[in-house]
Amino acid sequence: MHTEQPDQRGSGHGGVTRRTFVGTTLAGSAALLTGGITSVFKTSLAAAALGSDDPIIEATIPELQALMASGELTSRALTEEYLKRIAQLNPLLHAVIETNPDALSIAQRLDREREAGQIRGPLHGIPVLVKDNIATDDKMETTAGSLALVGSQVPADSVIVQQMRAAGAVILGKANLSEWANFRGFAPFNGWSARGGFTRDPYRLSFDPCGSSSGSAVASAANLCSVAVGTETDGSIVCPAGNNLVVGLKPTVGLVSQDGIIPISHSQDTAGPICRTVTDAAILLGVLQSPFGRVAREKLPTDYTQFLVRGALRGARIGIDRRYFTKRYGGEDDINSAIEPAIRTMETLGATLVPSDSGDSYAYSDAEFTVLLYEFKVLIAAYLAGLSNTSIRTLADLIDFDRAHCPQELKYFGQEIFQRSEDTSGDLTDPVYVKARALCLRLTRHRGIDAALRHDNLDALIAPSYSYASSPAAVAGYPNISVPVGFTTRGKPVGIWMYSTFLHEPQLLGLAYDLEQEIQARTVPQYRGQVPPEPPDVGICDGTRSQPEVSDVVGMPHLPRHLGTGKLFPL
Repeated sequence: MHTEQPDQRGSGHGGVTRRTFVGTTLAGSAALLTGGITSVFKTSLAAAALGSDDPIIEATIPELQALMASGELTSRALTEEYLKRIAQLNPLLHAVIETNPDALSIAQRLDREREAGQIRGPLHGIPVLVKDNIATDDKMETTAGSLALVGSQVPADSVIVQQMRAAGAVILGKANLSEWANFRGFAPFNGWSARGGFTRDPYRLSFDPCGSSSGSAVASAANLCSVAVGTETDGSIVCPAGNNLVVGLKPTVGLVSQDGIIPISHSQDTAGPICRTVTDAAILLGVLQSPFGRVAREKLPTDYTQFLVRGALRGARIGIDRRYFTKRYGGEDDINSAIEPAIRTMETLGATLVPSDSGDSYAYSDAEFTVLLYEFKVLIAAYLAGLSNTSIRTLADLIDFDRAHCPQELKYFGQEIFQRSEDTSGDLTDPVYVKARALCLRLTRHRGIDAALRHDNLDALIAPSYSYASSPAAVAGYPNISVPVGFTTRGKPVGIWMYSTFLHEPQLLGLAYDLEQEIQARTVPQYRGQVPPEPPDVGICDGTRSQPEVSDVVGMPHLPRHLGTGKLFPL
């Protein structure tokens, strides 16, 4: 087991002068936990913004590295600041499920290495939060937010955690998420897990934080960490990034290892960076890069920051898929209005905007759902087989656990996705699965994104955040990045999604950086609005309501909600 022994030496704050954190004290945090949100929020969070004027808290990875190299800052001091912020803000935001009890001793060890002239890599001393479906072989749990895996032991760090540790990261804690990465049942909300509770958007507390990497996005936005890692199957990086005004990059499937990450689908799953800036996303992507399959045969950049140059939009041809601006495809008028100035800025920076068509997501949504159902049953059994200190080995065991712990797990929604997956053959040579996967590839790659790029000679496509536009790139296995552009008139954060073809991360990062630097949309959260009331008990446990059925369409299960946003499809 990977553990670190606490170090009893002094904190080694260095010579940097930082504003003392103001706002909620430990007593205030307790008040939040016990329901005294309104008074503590009004007197502390909104007024003080918890030291948000502290340049260290808003600093990028290169800026933090410069401070640590100069001796003005230590990793331990930085880690302490983030732990304080988590203690103060997490009772309101529920972005973090747990913190690493060894974080400070790890940071102090990294400080000693720096003093000795040993720098592990670009993340040396940088505190990182990882989503709670990413295995860490330490004193923390890896549970996908579910009580079912509490106490289980992973066999090793996930590959990406190994690489982050090798690059010098302090694994600060586990971020909350939509339980089982939104693949248990048809939840009417995002960001809830039995372990972590309801994640709240720090800009507008009643706004959907989106899922499933809600905690990673909220934590990054609210400065609870330097950078965070999320995962996506469809929309689970770019949607919470867009709704929390941060940068989220969903890489090409195969660029980042899936080993040690609680799976849904080998066809679509990938981890990726969720950060406050494109620069940090590029640095973190370089550390996470761990190619497999087709991608492992390609020549890849060793440093993605080389593509971050002003002028990247000059001469670029950008396709706009207006389909995703309409209500039928998840578009929302206020978000569309907030995006239009960013589109005009792209034109001012020299880009040519071209109406384009990246494919009709309704044409393959049921096929996508079929693929995920088949793959999940197989992959989750393989993952569970590698765990120790648990008797849960199959999807059927998970279903039984939830039934046995119904008040804790099934109060708000059911597990119809689990059950439908369990009903599949579990055979990835099944003609139903093979046909569905072939349809997905044909419509999202050959007749979708690749066709649009080729037909209109495009460098990338754009669409509004919080729409169904996460699906084309997700199903194709292609990269997608969410870039913050501002707010709606009601204070909802807004992003633009840029997506392209196989391994076009360098191009997307360059375009995103040029737009980011021009707009400068990053704003610290002000925690506006009110926390919404707790959803009602849906009556599954007392038998007053059964779980909704999943209907079949032409031999495939029909998906009633969009996987990326959780929004109900129109009838």
